[in-house]
Order: sequence, then C-alpha cells, then structure tokens
Amino acid sequence: MTHRKTVAAIVTEYRPNSHADVIVGKILEGYHHDGGAGPNLQVVSMYVDQFPANDLSRGLAKKHGFTIYDTIAAAVTRGGPRLGVDGVLCIGEHGRYPINDRGQIEYPRRRFFEEVARVFEASGRSVPVFNDKHLAYRWSDAKWMYDRARELFVPLLAGSSIPLTWRRPELKLPLGCELEEAVQLGYGPFEGYGFHALEGLQCMVERRRGGETGVRAVQCLQGEAMWQALDQGRWSRTLLDAALALVPAHAKGDIRVLTAKANDAGLFLIEYRDGLRAAVFLANGWVYEGDGGAFIFAGKLRGQDRPVATQFYMQQPKPFAHFAYLVKAIDATIQTGHAAYPVERTLLTTGVLDAVITSRVERHRRVETPHLDIRYQAVDWPFATDPIPGKAPENRQKMN
Repeated sequence: MTHRKTVAAIVTEYRPNSHADVIVGKILEGYHHDGGAGPNLQVVSMYVDQFPANDLSRGLAKKHGFTIYDTIAAAVTRGGPRLGVDGVLCIGEHGRYPINDRGQIEYPRRRFFEEVARVFEASGRSVPVFNDKHLAYRWSDAKWMYDRARELFVPLLAGSSIPLTWRRPELKLPLGCELEEAVQLGYGPFEGYGFHALEGLQCMVERRRGGETGVRAVQCLQGEAMWQALDQGRWSRTLLDAALALVPAHAKGDIRVLTAKANDAGLFLIEYRDGLRAAVFLANGWVYEGDGGAFIFAGKLRGQDRPVATQFYMQQPKPFAHFAYLVKAIDATIQTGHAAYPVERTLLTTGVLDAVITSRVERHRRVETPHLDIRYQAVDWPFATDPIPGKAPENRQKMN
C-alpha cells in the first residue's frame, strides 16, 4: 500500500443511507461498511451543509479523527491558507432544499464546486474532484462547472453508480459497434432517478462506431402519448419487450394502463446527432425499486437478429455494494490525477435531462439541443463482475 491520499468531503447532509453515507462511508468503514478493505484514501476534513436529527457526521468525526469545518474553503484548506488535500468529494444529494417551478430540487452542486475552485485558483494548483450524480440541476450551471474545471485543469469525475454496477446478464458492447437503436427502462422520481436511467443508456450507446457526437433534440411524453408514440414506431416495441423480460418484479395489471395514469412515468425520446435514436421509459406505476432495481438496457446491433439486453443490478439494503465500484473509480482518479472515464458523459446526460424537463413543463414539445454538441470517446473502465457481498452487519442485526 502506498501512502493514503487525503480527501475533503463536501456534503449536503450525512445521515444513514444518504449518498454521503454510501460513498464517504466506504472510505471510512470499508467497501462493505464492516471495517474491511477500502480505497487507499483518508478523509481528513468535511463540510456539512445541513445537520438532520439523525446526523452521522459528528460521531464519525470523533471515531475517525477528521475535522468538520464551518466553510467549504476551510475544509479544502484544512484551516490553512492554501489547498491542503489530495482530492475533493462534492456530494450534493439529499437534504432539505427548495423545489423550483420545474419540479427540480435545487441542490447546491454549483456552489460547492465554485467554492472549491476558488481555493484552487488562490492556491495556484488543483486536485481531482468527484461530483456526485448530474453536475447541476440546470444546464447553465453544469456548463459553467465543466468550463471552470477545464480552465483550472481540474481532473473532474462525475455521475451515477449505474454504469459501474453488475450487469445481468453480463453485457459489454464492443467499442465501435454498429448500434441501430436503444431503449432504457427505469423509474422515477423523474429527475433524481431519470438521471440514473440516462447514465445507464449513455454508458452503452457511447461505445458505438464514431464515438459520442452529441444530441440533436429531445422530447418528453407522458400519459397515453407514450404508448401512441410506440404504436407509431417512434420507439421500438421489440427492444421494450426485451427490457421488460428482465424486470425482476412489477405490479399486477396492464403496463399501458398503469403507466399512463402515473404522474411520474415518462418517456424521453432522444435524437443523437449521428442519427441514433434512443428512448428512456420511466415505467412508474408498473415497476418499482426492490432489491436489484429495474434499470435495464436493450439495444439492436446491426447484423444481429435478437436484441442485446441487461439489467443494471443495484444491491439493497446496505452495503449498497454497487457504490463500491464508484468509490474505486474515485480512488483511481485521485491516485493518478486523471479522471477514470470522461466527465463529458455526465455533462451530456445533465444537458439531456435539463432539456427533457423543459419539454415536460412546456407541454411536451420537441426541444432542439444545439448546445449538446458534446463529443468524446468511451473508455474501457471495468464494471462489477465479482460476487455480490452479503448485507452490512448493521442490517443483519435489524433483520434478525
């Protein structure tokens, strides 16, 4: 083992099963939250934006010897005049924040990164940063963060745990494959989990021939209009059937009727700049979370009669082991000073989600996205293939 790299954790709140718990907790308590093996990182400082009644951060600070600071700058400098850590984790998920008129929770992800970047600029150097989930709730903030990171030469990693989790059956599309169409199944909440569905789709379609070239337009449909679009051939019934065949559990009843009635069900129609068409279907009312979840990809490869399909498996409850593979990517980014995979993937999914929500609130119109001319090449970062671990010790006690 080399010397452990030091990290500052900037979090909205740290309560049981929050994203702070299942990400930072794997640095503090091991990948399985059992005191065993973990990343080669050490949490030395933390900033916590909100302290709920079931806060864990204060107790963990005493147990593990890190300091909770009153400001982001102080956490990143460890109370000194200059940058004092090897990496920063910005986890702007969970907590009580305003909800805007578009139905989005205004998590302070730009504010977190902006204050971290201010320390980098004053110190004359930058270190790797991980930004949990989408870069920001609105496109202008996300693009600002991306541009600011490039300006300061920040190795920036972001996104969901979905691209890194187990795939059942195991499926890895060849780089440069000829992908003709894709469907991604998921479920709401509309923004919070719709993002995960988009990341599942994008980690697959980015491997097509020519690499990623961006998105031309999107449209959000809801209610019976989702199924009318299917009847019209605007998205693939064959691929939908292939995805539905892998759903581990669902409600009894007609999927068409149940999803048409559900407020948070939705269909994202995505037109890529190179001609690829994809659909993300949030099947609320018919699918539900459960152990494993229902994030499922199906695609049509040229020359193959049958679709390829896989479930992105998520473990519940704790240790939520799929997050361990996200933490491994964070660890590699901080150890090497290079993002494990392109942040452009999450810049694109953030932009698509923002446009989808615009379509939703503006009577489901088609939204042109010339600003999503985002180009990058996929990399072969590994996803989980080893055995799924058992429940965390605390959950075993509760279940017995």
